[in-house]
Amino acid sequence: MTTFLYARVSTNDQNTASQVEALTAAYPDGVLREEKASATTMERPVLRLLLDMLHKGDTLVVWKLDRLARNTADLLAIVDHIRERSASLKIHDQSIDTGTASGRAFLQMLGVFAEFETNLRKERQMAGIQKAKAEGRYTGRPAKIDPEAVRQCLEVDKLSYRATAKKLGIALSSVQRLAKSV
Repeated sequence: MTTFLYARVSTNDQNTASQVEALTAAYPDGVLREEKASATTMERPVLRLLLDMLHKGDTLVVWKLDRLARNTADLLAIVDHIRERSASLKIHDQSIDTGTASGRAFLQMLGVFAEFETNLRKERQMAGIQKAKAEGRYTGRPAKIDPEAVRQCLEVDKLSYRATAKKLGIALSSVQRLAKSV
């Protein structure tokens, strides 16, 4: 029976140090794997590998629930996969163990509340943006590409898309997208 420890952060400027410290202190014999990814479960190769490696009696341990799943559907899919392999999941900071019926129920409730909180936060953010727009304080991100400069390069200077992108220091796809509207 193996204990797998999974530490994850969403961006490259974050680090897993606090997660690793907590997990390895609690499970010194655990097999630690770290990942830097902000994606669904299926787009996180380290997590997918760990889930595929689980066998009967193994345990997957994560520091916090939000390090494992972004929404209830992902969480339930992960828990089902782990259960199908006769393994269990532990959420370290909340002492949840899906090896027990109460642990499974509590985990599902937490997943629902976490998703609810995320949705409320998104709604508040959108309401704030709408209010700022109505007051003229929110204009969105300023344009970084001058469509007139792209038009000049393509039509007047007769540069190729690639040469235009290089000259203006922008992505080729941006030149292609703007060329359709020029």
